[in-house]
Amino acid sequence: MSNLSQPLTIAAVGCGSRARTYSQIAASLGDRYRITAGADPVPQRLEAMREISDNPEFQGFDSADALLAQDRLADVLIIGTQDNYHFEPAKKALEKGYHLLLEKPAAQSLEEVNELARLAKKYDRKILLCFVLRYTPFYSKVHEIIRSGRLGDIITIHAAEGVDAWHHTHSYVRGNWSRTDLSTPMIIAKCSHDTDYISWFMNSRCTSVSSYGRLSHFTSAHAPEGAADRCTSGCPHAAPQGGNCPYDAHHYLDKHARWLRMVYPHPTERNKDDIIKWLESSPWGRCAWKCDNNAVDHQVVSMEFENGNTASLTMTAFDCAATSRFTAPKPAFAAATPTMDFQTKISLSATTTAEKLKPSRSNPLTMTATKATAAATTGWSMRWMPSSAETAQKAHSSNTPSKVT
Repeated sequence: MSNLSQPLTIAAVGCGSRARTYSQIAASLGDRYRITAGADPVPQRLEAMREISDNPEFQGFDSADALLAQDRLADVLIIGTQDNYHFEPAKKALEKGYHLLLEKPAAQSLEEVNELARLAKKYDRKILLCFVLRYTPFYSKVHEIIRSGRLGDIITIHAAEGVDAWHHTHSYVRGNWSRTDLSTPMIIAKCSHDTDYISWFMNSRCTSVSSYGRLSHFTSAHAPEGAADRCTSGCPHAAPQGGNCPYDAHHYLDKHARWLRMVYPHPTERNKDDIIKWLESSPWGRCAWKCDNNAVDHQVVSMEFENGNTASLTMTAFDCAATSRFTAPKPAFAAATPTMDFQTKISLSATTTAEKLKPSRSNPLTMTATKATAAATTGWSMRWMPSSAETAQKAHSSNTPSKVT
């Protein structure tokens, strides 16, 4: 590791949107970090990383193997490649002496994960997995509240991940995670954040898992009548023909343009004509019902933990929010109402990262936090929930929950 008086040096394998985002953050922090090298087979992405580095000595390579064939070029290596190519560069990097910022999932099998852990211990290297939700103000505050004991002992967690239908078609029907034989299963590719924070909140090791899922909607059997194989091939349901298909790839030109930065060859430069030409041949121009996808579009997971507590997770393509509910039989403030038998529930509705979270204890029944789309502020309301329906109704009609931002 660099001397504390020197900047920490960073290189990246896979210069897609994730690695570029982390590198931009590092570059924005002045002299704390220096980006020294990158590898990507797409020249435009490599050039974008070079520009982010603002380093005239930046070294670019067209493959991970080419970068890792050199003597160690940095203290830390970002592994931002596709899921099915995490293990090999991570293994070689540890053997070269790099610390790792490793995109999740760490690898594609338990054996590979254990091997990376063994190598990190052997070479005294650190691996930081990119479970970024742990470091956001919102989830950090939730964790703080749970660990404080204010809610009592959390017995169950019910979580749901509404992926959003457009996001699902972009990534799991047309995109890089549409084929589980070429990538990782949906519940790992999309919901590893959810399973991570569930385990983090439970503060216990998961010992048993069961799961069911299916691809039900995005199949050829559900394609609209007359749909073409590609949105750009004169499909009657596409915008140029007056159609209004919600998955029309022409929406990459307007309301869903932001998704292009993750998949379009050039990260920043593109025009309408170039995008249309690209859609005519790229996977993202295909009809959402006529792809070769096999990733599920809905799945449920049930978990049991070492401490005896349980959790459930529902993933669906057809909702747009991440929600969690925690239940405890006896919260810490029960002594204030000794005659009431109640349970505390927290409902968290999340769409984007919140900047503030200030929970209030006044007059609790349910505790609800909503991350606004604009992500400027977060409000909490808390109320008691007595077990008696009649008492609950009375409390609901007579008490107004407080709200703070």
